Parts: sequence; C-alpha cells; structure tokens
Amino acid sequence: MQPGQNPEGMDMGALLQQAQAMQEQLMSAQAELAEAEVTGQAGNGLVTVTQTATGEIRSVTIDPKVVDPEDVETLQDLIVGAISDAAQAAADLQAEKMGPLAGGLGDMGGGLGLPGQ
Repeated sequence: MQPGQNPEGMDMGALLQQAQAMQEQLMSAQAELAEAEVTGQAGNGLVTVTQTATGEIRSVTIDPKVVDPEDVETLQDLIVGAISDAAQAAADLQAEKMGPLAGGLGDMGGGLGLPGQ
C-alpha cells in the first residue's frame, strides 16, 4: 500500500484537495446567489417582485390599475402569485448554480456516506 492511501486504495490527499476545491466553489456559488436577483410577476406584469436568489425580497411593484379598494382580494392574490413566481425563479437559479457542485460530491469516490451516492 502506498503512503497516503487507505486500504481501499483511495489517495486521501487527492480526496482532501478535491473536497477543499469543491468547498471553495460552493462558497463562491453561495455568494453569487446572495447577490443575484430574480423577478417574478403575476397578472401579466401588473405585480412584480424582485428578490435575491436566496429569498430576500428587494422590491414589489404594483400597477395602479389593480389598486381597487372594492377588490383587495385580487391584489393580494396577485402579490402572492408574483412572490411564488420569483421563488420559483430563485429555485431554478439555485439549481443551476449549485447542481453541478452537488453532483460532484457523488464523484468523489466510495463510502463517504454523502447523500446522492
């Protein structure tokens, strides 16, 4: 057995380097997601919500046409719809940025007990 290898023949030094590189990529992706903004809308753009990919709502824009004191429920539904749309856009962006990193954990080799192996 070579120095630095475990009984299964894995080079632990290379494994640790790969894990450190993945950790750095993960931290970089998380920082990008904290700053990236996505927009959701409802009612063909009558209500728009801008939020970060991590879920922090930055702005809500409401077209004055939908502000009807007699019909507050429609406005509430549009706001919820726009927030939901923005949340889906954020989830899609997170999957795009983080997906390759999560997939890479399974490539690191046997028996680490990580999800996705």
